[in-house]
Amino acid sequence: MMRSGLLLLAGTLGLWAAPSLPSIAPRRPDVPTARRGAFLNPLDAFVDVYFQKQGIAWPAAVSDALFARRVYLDLWGLVPTPDQLREFLTDARPDKRARLVDALLANRRNYSEHWVSFWNDLLRNDEGVIYHGERQSITAWLLPALAENMPYDRFVATLLHPVSKEDPAGFLIGVNWRGDVSASQIPPLQAAQNSAQVFLGVNLKCNSCHDSFISRWKLKDAYGLASFFSEKPLEIYRCDKKTGEISQSKFLYPELGDAPAEAPLDERRAAAARLFTGKENGRFARTFVNRIWDRLFGRGLVGNVDDMDQAPWDADLLDWLAADFVDHQYDVQFLLRRILTSRTYQLPAVVEGERAEGKFVFRGPFLRRLTAEEFVDGISAITGEWRILKTNKAGAGAYARDWRLKSSPLTRALGRPIRDQVFTERNTQSTTLQALEVVNGESMANLLHRGSRRMLGQLRPAPENLYDSGVLTAGAAEIDIDIRGVKQLWLLLDDADSYDPSRTVAGWVDAELTGPEGAVRLADLMPSRGAPKTGVALHFKNQEPAAAVTAPLNSTLVYEIGGRGFNRFRAKIGVDQGSLKSDISPRVRFFVFAEEPDPQQLVRVEGDPPVVTRRAAATIKGLTEDLYRHALSRDPLPAEQQVARKMLAGPGGKASADGLEDLLWAVFLSPEFQFIQ
Repeated sequence: MMRSGLLLLAGTLGLWAAPSLPSIAPRRPDVPTARRGAFLNPLDAFVDVYFQKQGIAWPAAVSDALFARRVYLDLWGLVPTPDQLREFLTDARPDKRARLVDALLANRRNYSEHWVSFWNDLLRNDEGVIYHGERQSITAWLLPALAENMPYDRFVATLLHPVSKEDPAGFLIGVNWRGDVSASQIPPLQAAQNSAQVFLGVNLKCNSCHDSFISRWKLKDAYGLASFFSEKPLEIYRCDKKTGEISQSKFLYPELGDAPAEAPLDERRAAAARLFTGKENGRFARTFVNRIWDRLFGRGLVGNVDDMDQAPWDADLLDWLAADFVDHQYDVQFLLRRILTSRTYQLPAVVEGERAEGKFVFRGPFLRRLTAEEFVDGISAITGEWRILKTNKAGAGAYARDWRLKSSPLTRALGRPIRDQVFTERNTQSTTLQALEVVNGESMANLLHRGSRRMLGQLRPAPENLYDSGVLTAGAAEIDIDIRGVKQLWLLLDDADSYDPSRTVAGWVDAELTGPEGAVRLADLMPSRGAPKTGVALHFKNQEPAAAVTAPLNSTLVYEIGGRGFNRFRAKIGVDQGSLKSDISPRVRFFVFAEEPDPQQLVRVEGDPPVVTRRAAATIKGLTEDLYRHALSRDPLPAEQQVARKMLAGPGGKASADGLEDLLWAVFLSPEFQFIQ
């Protein structure tokens, strides 16, 4: 507190002085020759020199099992299956670790579906959420770009200068906040802040409002970069007050060049892309290499990934890795392979606080917590219980990894951000909210309850719906359903992510059941479950108000109709005209079932899950071994096997679903599962 206060005072008085800053130009140190022959990977030669200076002896590399679990999680975000682990452990070839890295990188689907979360955080992109206003998703471009291993310079240039309709325009559009915002948050300034932070390790947020108190960046620097992305000239605001000055395009590092004076927007964006990604901009490659190192080791070569003016713990290693990355045409997978096949990456994990006081000394990768997506996907892969991705249209869904769906209370507690701004690092510290969600939260409890029964083949098959409206946002649709032989009629109003479900009014209009004896209005029937509102008039555009049966969203109405001889159910369904407001933004899905539905699977599912989980072992011993091998990449200890046997013991010597649920809790809540060693 005292230090930050002094910095603030110094900045206010204009006393802040820049530290010795790294050159913007690239630098290519020579690979150390001492003991060079002892290392196949040049990266290790730099670390060897560093270790000698620090008086650190090289520890033995981690075991094959720990290496496999670490690299599977870092490249796929998934734990290896027992079969995958066994295949690797029994491989006798001396280069099997490098071969495993190559095999994992070659599976572009698993690779891209893991690394997309890293980029979603950086690029403010999200899935499973509704983008209001002008904000746009870039997933349709981002996922193929990762799968195709698009060179990093072209990747960034496309983000900064989108040209075709397939290009990711959403990155520069930014977040259009509801209501009034400060001048520092207009879209061009967001574009400047986000691009500088993510691609150059420069934080412009403070100096987008006024000259920074704690860095060298000035208000005009932020506006100068924002002018590359603005359709019209930008008037400079200082602390939300007009200055009367008009900003001109000015790159953060003028020695690299600038945009032509009075150039149109397209030319300014093209200039920005060249200035950011040009080979003479050494900071561009250094920033990315540092982010990847931070991701894989738990701390960057430069500790603060958003302040690349800070000194790295090994400047030669950082600069050599950046130059090596450029030499290989900005090949991201080459960079990953370079690091993952190093002896340095295979060092034992260090149990140490990431923000320890005093000078940092590198000894190996930090013990890292699984991300929210890795944690949930790991449980799903082991149990076979995956969330379902539904399209907006009526029809089948698909099993999906967690990144494709809206975050749950569990994943939000575990650190998945809402992505209304750039997130370059997630909070990995344990919190009370995390403990509550993991131990007593509905998301986790439901996942393990269903997962244990799915593993044992005891989960009731989900019934198919008789009708699925798809997502309705306005107006009405006609339904006419065959209900011959139906004994119960289940009517569901499912919220499909309305902005304000509590104010959304939707229902069944002029609904009736018909049979040989004529028609009966739905409003005249008393449901055995649910509390409908009757006598309500719904208003649809260009139609007269009509009597409806309504209920709150996410409610169910059940009607006992067995023996009544009904053969058709007819109605209009839709959203009331009064709900069509931007601060309500209704999204409703109507379902009809003939029996109690599975709330986790309202649509049929097509295709295989992301990981095909093999059938659970027939014996308690085999089930326990498979669980430990899959979750922890090791066999259970004798004491663990004994405890598991007591927990799983059920009637007739078969595994108990309740006991398995308890065992899953014990394994998944263990630090050994939740951390990458």
